[in-house]
Amino acid sequence: MAVSSDVEPLFVAFKKFSLYGDTKASGRELTGKAWAKLCKDCRVIDGKSVTGTDVDIVFSKVKQRSARVITYKEFQQALEELAPKRFKGQTKEAALQSIHKLVEGQEPTNVGVTKVAKTATVDRLTDTSRYTGSHKERFDDSGRGKGREGREDLVEHTGYVNAYKDAGTYDSKVKDADK
Repeated sequence: MAVSSDVEPLFVAFKKFSLYGDTKASGRELTGKAWAKLCKDCRVIDGKSVTGTDVDIVFSKVKQRSARVITYKEFQQALEELAPKRFKGQTKEAALQSIHKLVEGQEPTNVGVTKVAKTATVDRLTDTSRYTGSHKERFDDSGRGKGREGREDLVEHTGYVNAYKDAGTYDSKVKDADK
């Protein structure tokens, strides 16, 4: 098993990966997806001796039969299963130490996150002052969108026909006629 000095940084990595991408996660359990990400980000998966399939098989082996997650204790068992496979030629203890060194202190990476493109083409296409026709009505003079008001014809329940110039003058006309 792991030496007590290795447990703390290993648990920190476990917790970070268990919380990554899941707002409802408690940090005490690791899903299969998070386990695969941990193995990939920490370079446990090398593509030769350990593949994504190996990682999935080990996950299935260490988890409870009906569970969809693994606990920290099961996580340590999974690392023990992968260590000899990843570090061939080393003793079981040395391989376990090596795999712990890969995982300790690591956290999820955001590789492949889409960045905002800032090019002349994008600027030209998003310049609201150049919009024409019905699209022009969706923005005010400053170029800010009007929201729902700019997308839909909102019905005014005043009883008057749309764009009637004397709207709201009925009561004053009736009072003038009574005099």
